[in-house]
Amino acid sequence: MIGRDDIEAAAKRIAHHIRTTPTLTLEPGAFGSAARVVLKLELLQHGGSFKPRGAFNRILSARVPEAGVIAASGGNHGIATAFAARTLGHAADIFVPEISAPIKVARLRALGARVSVVGRDYQAALEASAARAAQTGALVVHAYDQDEVLAGQGTVGREFEAQAPDLDTVLVACGGGGLIGGIAAWYGGRCRIVSVEPERSASLARALEAGRPVEVEPGGIAADSLGARKVGALMFEIARVHVARAVLVPDAAIRRAQLALWRDVRLAAEPGGAAALGALLCGAYSPQSGERVGVVVCGGNVDPASLNPAPEEGFKP
Repeated sequence: MIGRDDIEAAAKRIAHHIRTTPTLTLEPGAFGSAARVVLKLELLQHGGSFKPRGAFNRILSARVPEAGVIAASGGNHGIATAFAARTLGHAADIFVPEISAPIKVARLRALGARVSVVGRDYQAALEASAARAAQTGALVVHAYDQDEVLAGQGTVGREFEAQAPDLDTVLVACGGGGLIGGIAAWYGGRCRIVSVEPERSASLARALEAGRPVEVEPGGIAADSLGARKVGALMFEIARVHVARAVLVPDAAIRRAQLALWRDVRLAAEPGGAAALGALLCGAYSPQSGERVGVVVCGGNVDPASLNPAPEEGFKP
């Protein structure tokens, strides 16, 4: 398993290329919660998500061939890899599935990446990217299952602890598990780490039940960012030791969190970025009164027009 030394090394390696994202301590009773909530605003990172941390650490830790780098992604990891590649002067070949949000695909192209839209989900894009990598020899930047990527994402935890050192619990959205794996490796049991997954993409919850990574059929409104069929083997070894719980939230709670972040805090989060807060809003995670709860708002690649609630949602703007 990666540890704090790996994450410290990653923090030094990527320091000149990533932003230190701010936190926001909310007022008592915010979002109707009994907890004292602190938001970690990773949606303000380059590319609109936490992903550049892992992408930069992977690329800077390796020798990049003439063919450049290659990645499969639901969108955010691809954007991060394309951004890192452009910054460091490399070509980027990005594979995304058909479910990727148009705003993410457009961003990839704007960053100068070669974009291939293939298959119905992340797994299909991953398989296609692996075939291309075998042909070209490009450096593979995996979305979550590489030590360097995990260590890079772990710098979110390192940063969060420095900014809010007295947290009792940190809620983290989980897809393939790179973010929560890195954060859990950093805290190492000093803080309760809770995984939050959509009910329809419960890859870590099912893995913990089975005692090993198992395949699920991903779906739901956050599938483009949290829709991994199976969590990474590397993060699973961390999760089974350092993740306290895995809770599931319905799409309705994710949507409610997304709208609440926009209405109350003026944060434009994508569904996956709002999922962790959804656990507080729907009661999937019920904190004790006064508990200090950190919530990682991990992505903001969203069409602003989608933040206007439909009348049937019963949500006041």
